[in-house]
Amino acid sequence: MDLATALGWLAPRGWIRSPRARPNALAAWHRPDYIAAVVQAEKDGFVSDEVRARYHLGTHANPVFPEMYRRPATAAGAAIWAGEALQAEGVLYSPAGGTHHGLPDRANGFCYFNDPVLAILSLREHGVRRIAYVDIDAHHPDGVEHAFRTDPDVLMLSVHEERRWPFTGAVDDVGVGNVFNLPVPRGFHDTDMEAVRERLILPLIQSFRPDAIVLQCGADAVTEDPLSRLALSNNAHWAIVGALQCMCRRYLVLGGGGYNPWSVGRLWTGVWGTLLGAEFPERLVPEAENVLRELAWPGRVAGKNPPEHWFTTIRDVPRPGTISSEVAARLEVLCARLRRWL
Repeated sequence: MDLATALGWLAPRGWIRSPRARPNALAAWHRPDYIAAVVQAEKDGFVSDEVRARYHLGTHANPVFPEMYRRPATAAGAAIWAGEALQAEGVLYSPAGGTHHGLPDRANGFCYFNDPVLAILSLREHGVRRIAYVDIDAHHPDGVEHAFRTDPDVLMLSVHEERRWPFTGAVDDVGVGNVFNLPVPRGFHDTDMEAVRERLILPLIQSFRPDAIVLQCGADAVTEDPLSRLALSNNAHWAIVGALQCMCRRYLVLGGGGYNPWSVGRLWTGVWGTLLGAEFPERLVPEAENVLRELAWPGRVAGKNPPEHWFTTIRDVPRPGTISSEVAARLEVLCARLRRWL
């Protein structure tokens, strides 16, 4: 938000402060006893061995921290509010959302509540029937698939790194037929993603004719992120953001994963610029550059000596290549499924 403001892309009244979801709203998908456990863990600052075992709270992947209820409940509140607001059509962006691993009765993969699921349920509650969920995070959205794999009115498409936690989302995992999973190999680059976008994502969305699209735009699929081995530039994400915007009158874009503060800040600010149709500067204005120079990434080698372009640009240099045989083969499997699906 600071970077978008510095670029002149975000006016003081260009955003809305999210409401915090109350426990009864979260219970649209999460179990009340689990919600109560998260609330209590935030209050106490610790969990018992029993709570840790039952709800996966207080683990390495789901630590206890001072805002462990308030922060995800606020992102969930944005998702629930978006479902109501989009009944009248429009485009909304919630970069703090995208916690796609959360499960009904336990935390999972840094995700305490599943705001993509809550957004889809809220859209459904407000009269939006057919919903397409597209996920380009480096990790498979196991929580979202768990929620909707048997729902014929939800199309779910995920592009994620193979053999990467949570080790779900195989090509042959299809739910009732509306689940399309594309695990991709290490080194997956911009040309690979362009082929996926043009041959699979856009034809699939066009065929499904959704009443709303929800895009999870995880920033952990770019080269600089430490939790994946993919080789995308932020251009690949923005191309999908822009293409999907033209395909539906209701569009919700969520953030997601991302563990390098510079690549996250640049990518997600560029999502907003893409939605606005803004012109991207070749070099950032000093105010925007200062925002990036004030970031820190302690404990990481890259954080000690970040490259200059992380401060001075928002757009990565494109990262093209030859389409890999693995991507081509799996894409053909899914395209064949698409042709039968039609």
